[in-house]
Amino acid sequence: MLRHSTMDTPAGPFTVIVSREGAVRASGFTTDVAELMRLVHPTLAGPVAEDDDVGPARTAVRDYLGGDLAALDAVPVEQVTGGAFMSRAWDVMREIKPGAPVTYTQYAELAGRPAAVRAAAAACARNAVALFLPCHRVLRTDGSLGGYRWGLPVKSWLLEHERFV
Repeated sequence: MLRHSTMDTPAGPFTVIVSREGAVRASGFTTDVAELMRLVHPTLAGPVAEDDDVGPARTAVRDYLGGDLAALDAVPVEQVTGGAFMSRAWDVMREIKPGAPVTYTQYAELAGRPAAVRAAAAACARNAVALFLPCHRVLRTDGSLGGYRWGLPVKSWLLEHERFV
């Protein structure tokens, strides 16, 4: 049984879905649990129930919002990749530090395939565990925001929060 919890944040409602063990399987700035469940790979999906006790995820989000920008780093996540590059790219994404965003080009380089800028962008787009894997820290090559599943105002808020905390 998966569990989900929604909390209010300055960037809007944030919902997290976790496994029985507390690993995040989906998260995002929405209250629509069905929308988030569509992001979960079928091998990791299952029935989901509301539960404010979603392990360390909820506390980590609160701590992050309170200024502890490293609070999310230790929360386990579970995603099924589309291959070795996607897995590596997600590992690298988690290493992008708050206040130090990178471009898609830099992200592709960090992931070990400098020419794979589109694949790096796809890793961001397929990230089901927003915030815990900080795809909001990847920008267009010209430094502009680019896209974000949860909207550019949310991405902008997160980057400002990380810059000024």
